[in-house]
Amino acid sequence: MFTSLLKIKPKIMLGYVFILICLGLALLVVSSRVTDLQKEVSYVSSHDMDVHDQVHSLLKNILDMETGMRGYVITGNEQYLDSYYEGSRNWQVTYDHIHQLISDNPSQVQSLDAIEETIKSWLKTSGEYVIRMKKDNNTAAINEFFKQNTGKKTMDQLRTQLDTFLVTEKVLTSTRVEQISKSNYNLKVVLFTILGLISIIAIVVALILSNSITNTIKQVTRKIRDITVMEGNLASRIEVRTNDEIRELAEATNELLASLEKTSWIQSSITEVSTLYQGIRDITVLSEAFIQKLAPLLEASYGVVYLKQYEGGQLSYVKIAGYAAYGQNHASTSFLSGEGLVGQCAVDKRIFLMDNLPDNHVKITSGLGISTPRSLLVAPILVDGRTEAVIELASLHQFESKHLTLIDSLQEKFGTAITSVRSRMEVERLLSESQMLTEELQAQSEELQTQSEELQMQQEQLRMTNEFLEEQNQFAEQKATELEKAKDELEEYSLQLKTSSQYKSDFLANMSHELRTPLNSIMILSQMLAESNGDMQMSEVVEYSRVVNAAGHDLLSLIDDILDLSKVEAGKIEIMQDEVNVTELPQSMELMFAPVAAKKELDFQVILEPDVPSVIVTDGQRLQQILKNLLSNAFKFTETGSVSMRIALAESARIKELFNRDPEGTILAISIKDTGIGIPIDKQHIIFEAFQQVDGTTNRQYGGTGLGLSICREFTRLLGGTIVVKSELQVGSTFTLYIPDGKEALSHPGSSYAQDQIAASSEQENSYRGGSSYSKSFFSEEGLSLDEPIHTDAQLFEGKTVLLVDDDARNVFALVSALEVKGITVVVAENGKEAIDLLTVKPDYDLVLMDIMMPVMGGYDAMKEIREGLELRHLPIIALTAKAMKSEKEKCLEAGASDYITKPLQMEQLFSLMRVWLTKQVKQH
Repeated sequence: MFTSLLKIKPKIMLGYVFILICLGLALLVVSSRVTDLQKEVSYVSSHDMDVHDQVHSLLKNILDMETGMRGYVITGNEQYLDSYYEGSRNWQVTYDHIHQLISDNPSQVQSLDAIEETIKSWLKTSGEYVIRMKKDNNTAAINEFFKQNTGKKTMDQLRTQLDTFLVTEKVLTSTRVEQISKSNYNLKVVLFTILGLISIIAIVVALILSNSITNTIKQVTRKIRDITVMEGNLASRIEVRTNDEIRELAEATNELLASLEKTSWIQSSITEVSTLYQGIRDITVLSEAFIQKLAPLLEASYGVVYLKQYEGGQLSYVKIAGYAAYGQNHASTSFLSGEGLVGQCAVDKRIFLMDNLPDNHVKITSGLGISTPRSLLVAPILVDGRTEAVIELASLHQFESKHLTLIDSLQEKFGTAITSVRSRMEVERLLSESQMLTEELQAQSEELQTQSEELQMQQEQLRMTNEFLEEQNQFAEQKATELEKAKDELEEYSLQLKTSSQYKSDFLANMSHELRTPLNSIMILSQMLAESNGDMQMSEVVEYSRVVNAAGHDLLSLIDDILDLSKVEAGKIEIMQDEVNVTELPQSMELMFAPVAAKKELDFQVILEPDVPSVIVTDGQRLQQILKNLLSNAFKFTETGSVSMRIALAESARIKELFNRDPEGTILAISIKDTGIGIPIDKQHIIFEAFQQVDGTTNRQYGGTGLGLSICREFTRLLGGTIVVKSELQVGSTFTLYIPDGKEALSHPGSSYAQDQIAASSEQENSYRGGSSYSKSFFSEEGLSLDEPIHTDAQLFEGKTVLLVDDDARNVFALVSALEVKGITVVVAENGKEAIDLLTVKPDYDLVLMDIMMPVMGGYDAMKEIREGLELRHLPIIALTAKAMKSEKEKCLEAGASDYITKPLQMEQLFSLMRVWLTKQVKQH
């Protein structure tokens, strides 16, 4: 399946992109329909109303001419002719306008032509005629004209024609209005149909993606549970067919299991081989038992033990025991020092490994035939730097790394056993010689009495022999003590192996529990959302989505912890040293953990000592991850009281104690102090070990996998620092992080910055020595005093207008949706140039959210233009940047930003910044 090849984040993004594409297509359809509807409405409002107005204007022109003509006839005052002449001049213009408007309607054009003929007829037979007769004082003709009533008839005909024309236009307008209403109804039907289809598509996509994610997590969880049930079957492996973060989790777990399996095999093999030494008093028996036990463990088909001997004052190594090695006639039985691989191995005191042996080197015989080994291993057996023996092994397969590790671990133990057995054999030989001498002395007692001088000499020899025997006895007792010590060490190794296995079992159980807990919430709530059929209230949908999102974050955080530790153990973590602004640490930590402190009703403050340098060189990302882990633990295990973080310079005596060097250079001491449950003394030495916790059971009060402090330790080691913990039960704990400045570390290559030191103490915390401290709050940088009125979100955000400048439609959609919920009016500009144009027309926005990376004009240039070109120096601007560089804040502030926030945006953090600047605006106004 295609989704199995994608990671979790691309899967989710693919779903969102698909839904956004559907929404975009729907918007295109709806937009087209709205445009058509708008054209129809515009036609009615502009065309039909204009026609009606112009017809009434034409009628007015005619009435003005009739009124002017009658006034002049009655009074003889030519001023009445002004309205006549004005109407005579304007009616033709009005008529032409009407004719242009209705040119697409032939019937109305014909009616309008008839109206024109009537008007011209009236002007010719009535208006002009009567005025001319009046000017000629032809009263009789005027009386005759009015007696015949010719002008009134023509005017009545004209009014009837205009009324008919208007009625027709009104009917056309009504028809168009009905058509618009029908189109509006059709638009609603299309809109609701599209919304329904998009909702169905969104649910289907959500089901497909959630199943794709949860199915792979189920596989990992099921395999971890199976491993836990099998009580330490380290040979089992997790198989995952997906290519997402779950695959990385499975691979990291498989690597961990392989490492544990290798360690377990080595320890158990050492125990098996070491138990063979007990009770053996003969060097040949010891060698035979050793090679016959070791060869099968290493999957070797041939093995020989060569023991160091002195023959004629010459050192050589003689074959004393073998495994499937008899019958090799051409093989040498002894080697001088430096002779052949055996002799050279004894001289070099190192392991020789040869692969791809020639066919005639050695043969492995059996009843069915003869085989040729492909790999040869020659290893020295050392005691106090001396080569006591050499072992030679041959295998049909290549030797593995665990085989070489086992050989390396057994070298000195087998050598000690050889020395011990040899000592016992020498003591027994000397005792046997002593017994024989005693018997001889008893048998020759009379002869000795007569030979006093000889007897004295023999007695002196006997005394010397006894002294030598006493020395050998003491030496034997010393070796016996060493053997007892070796036995105790083996028992301790066995106990450590058992403890490690228990920690491993607890870790796997906890891992299964930690994975199932958020996964259970995701599966149940997503199923409820899928099966709701639209009956669920919006508030329930929002709450369920919030819980699913939180569970997803917990799951992702757990995966990140395991992957981080796996990368550290694999040596894949790279330290990126850069300048880190220390003065920003209090702000970022307060911004991150102030809501947690408020929720748990705990006091929280960050203290920055004044003598701390503003900038150090280290890996800022790893430093922040260490601090976040330590603060998270502090809040996690603290129910009442306070949590504090103090940044200071390390004391000289402390530097010398922890780093074993002179107190030169800069080392920060960052202390995280809480009033939580504390750590028992007997547990303080294990809390930094991977998978180990004070309480590792699945029914413990506090959750977690026990990886946080282990990751802190590894990151601290990579940064060249160390962590010290002081704790007391029911009083609290203080974790102090010592981080060196990378500039000094580079100038002292021989220093011991990289020491991996974790110190623990149950002492009460000492008070901080020297210097003044002050509490730096995030809001202190804005001039807001404690006695200012506190505005609720409804009071502060309602009715505010925000200019959002961002070219990413997804970010715009998300931000507009979140801001409009708060009652904020949002105006959007796609780049800095559009923002400048909008501010030029309307500069009275309450706040500007400015993205940095945009086409046409970026955020830096836009902010400079706003401040300098438009001279809007008091308009709050919050920069939205995806860059995580250390100097990004200074760069944004220098360009004109009031504040800045990094992407991905945390909406509560953004709302917090907006509250600060909107409150400041309220105060200024």
